[in-house]
Amino acid sequence: MTRILRNLAVSAIAGVAASAVLLAGQTSDPVKNTKAAAYYHATLGHLYAELAAQYGGHGEYLGKAIENYKLAMKEDPGSAYLPYELADLYLQSGQIRTAIADFEAILKQNPDDLSARRVLARFYAARINQTSQQQQRLNEEMVKTAIVQNEKIAQMAPDDLDNWLLLGRLHKLASNSLASEKAYQKALDLDPNNEEALTGLALVYGDQGLNEKASMLLKRVSDKNPSLRTLTALAGAYEQMKDFKGAAEAYRRALDLNHDNTDLKRAYAQSLFTGEDYDAAMKVFEEISAEEPGDLLSALRLSQIYRQKRDFAKAREYANKANALDAANIEVRYNEVSVYEAEGKYPEAIKTLKEVLAGVPKKTDSPEEKHNRTFLLERLAFLYRNSDQTEQSVATFREVAEVDPNSGSKVGAEIIDTYRVGKDFTSAAREAAAYSKRYPDDRLIKVMTGNVQADLGQFKEAEAILKSLLDGKNDRDIWIAIAQIHEKSKNWSAMEQAIDAAGKLSESADEKEAIVFLRGAMYERMKHFEQAEAEFRNVLKLNPNSASALNYLGYMLADRNVRLPEAFDMIRKAVDQEPTNSAFLDSLGWVYFRMNKLEEAEESLRRSLQQYGNRDATVYDHLGDVCLSRNKLKDAIKQWERSIKEWQAAAPSEADPSEVAKIQKKLEKARVRLASEHGADKREQ
Repeated sequence: MTRILRNLAVSAIAGVAASAVLLAGQTSDPVKNTKAAAYYHATLGHLYAELAAQYGGHGEYLGKAIENYKLAMKEDPGSAYLPYELADLYLQSGQIRTAIADFEAILKQNPDDLSARRVLARFYAARINQTSQQQQRLNEEMVKTAIVQNEKIAQMAPDDLDNWLLLGRLHKLASNSLASEKAYQKALDLDPNNEEALTGLALVYGDQGLNEKASMLLKRVSDKNPSLRTLTALAGAYEQMKDFKGAAEAYRRALDLNHDNTDLKRAYAQSLFTGEDYDAAMKVFEEISAEEPGDLLSALRLSQIYRQKRDFAKAREYANKANALDAANIEVRYNEVSVYEAEGKYPEAIKTLKEVLAGVPKKTDSPEEKHNRTFLLERLAFLYRNSDQTEQSVATFREVAEVDPNSGSKVGAEIIDTYRVGKDFTSAAREAAAYSKRYPDDRLIKVMTGNVQADLGQFKEAEAILKSLLDGKNDRDIWIAIAQIHEKSKNWSAMEQAIDAAGKLSESADEKEAIVFLRGAMYERMKHFEQAEAEFRNVLKLNPNSASALNYLGYMLADRNVRLPEAFDMIRKAVDQEPTNSAFLDSLGWVYFRMNKLEEAEESLRRSLQQYGNRDATVYDHLGDVCLSRNKLKDAIKQWERSIKEWQAAAPSEADPSEVAKIQKKLEKARVRLASEHGADKREQ
């Protein structure tokens, strides 16, 4: 049957060919008339192409179709349509190399053949795509060759809109944003509302960092003719501008056009998540999770959202689900670490992070694996530091420098700071001196060295180091660091001048808020409580949810034993935001103590001491007071002894003999009372 059908098809070709000859007025030799010959071969080529299509791209028919179209072009080289017909056949057969060679030969004979140039440009574009897929990288040489060809077409046909669009794409591939911009502008001169030109130009603006111009163009396109392509491109531009609210809105509109597109729904949910609209993101991710229970991203993001919302039970539930879906995924395991840390379970966080690190090669040429190992090591070092494991933290930071030699000065600054946090100021000074010799001009090392000098009470030296960094570029942070040095030296007028200098350089809302907070802390240290309260209330006007301001003001009221209900409300709000913050938990414990809620006070203070390997002398002192009030005399003595020990280990600049004397007095009284009670017990026996 197949043979019969093919014979019928061949008969049809013969019949059509004969008709072509008759139409041309030729009865014997069709090649005597070139137009007739071109028509003859073109007709045969077309019919062979149809046969090839009918029989699944059969090579024999495609070959004959190509051969006949080439003969037709030879007879009629000026034909406008034959090159495009032949191009389609070459593309169908995958003979792009052969096609390029044939059309380059045609142009060599006739450089003014515009149709052949356009077809050749089309083959170059196909070749770029083909070789890039095969080699997993962009064929830059072919891109350059294609650009040259299309530039010639632009000279020959400056009104060719499609050519300008292709040039725009090619120049963008070549990372020549200026040339790409010019090509797209030319296209817009020809068609001001061309969607591809507007979108392409917007993407070029995005590459140039001109995200606002990019989003304006994309919004113009999407408002006029909203499509998945323009709306997703608009969302991408908003993402580059860090305008995640705008990105989410663009993705929502795209999703309205295709409700069942799960990828779009993920992108929408992710933009909500990145923009910290956690309630909306949670709703969408839960929808995805219900539709696709095996969706890893949804499980991971839901765990992170619940962690942000301080619902640690739910955070753990989704962390376990993500782990069940892909236990080898680094981001999944890293999220486990974050959940443990949020719960205050530092041993578990450290253990899990070490397991993750064990799966990342220590020595590798892969930039991605090096980045991952460096990032994870840094996190482990901070976990060690925060759990009062100073030497383990330092050793881990040194390992970071081994993996990434370019991080030497950054690692040095962290090592210095780790020793400061661990109250080993001798080692901090030693490391500061060593790294200052190794990196004499590094700003971060100088800042850390200045901080160490201030810790040691060498305030003039510290100030001189920091002032040497004032260069008119990053002066705001330096002035804040100088203010903190003056705070330690209790040089309030100099501190105020430094705060004023930093304030003049503060532009964003967050920067201005930080200056007001710093001034409030200065007044509190000066015991100017009314002025301090006014500044902290100004912070809360700027940011009603500022946990730090709520805590500081609440503690200040509680410490003075005034307006305790108000103090409690503020501190409670701060703790709700950061339930593992040791300073906030100390404040909560102290306000409970002032309100004579001794059980709650003790529970909160002990939670405070569980966080970050807490070595705060004040917290131990507070817990001693609570224990004494609860008739836990031995425990009170233990807490005050630890408080004095921490005061003795503190930086010389933080020494407060009067505070130590108060604690010492309480300790001695407690010891006398304990001895008296012990003696009374013996007498009764």
